Amino acid sequence: MKELLRTNDPTETALAKALLDGEGIDYFEMDVHMSVLEGSIGILPRRLMVRDRDLFMARAVMRDNGLPVTEDR
Repeated sequence: MKELLRTNDPTETALAKALLDGEGIDYFEMDVHMSVLEGSIGILPRRLMVRDRDLFMARAVMRDNGLPVTEDR
């Protein structure tokens, strides 16, 4: 799996998941429960992961809708 999005903004995460659902792209949300460790102040970002084969299409969907994407490092 590859990282598609890393954000502290829950609205970006919700929009990204809705867009991916609409395109039939499976994703996995990581770090959802980290807020328990940080005290729910929102400093640790959540990540959306997609399959390697879906990464190109998922990035295109995100960019077309003005959302940031994590680039390969």
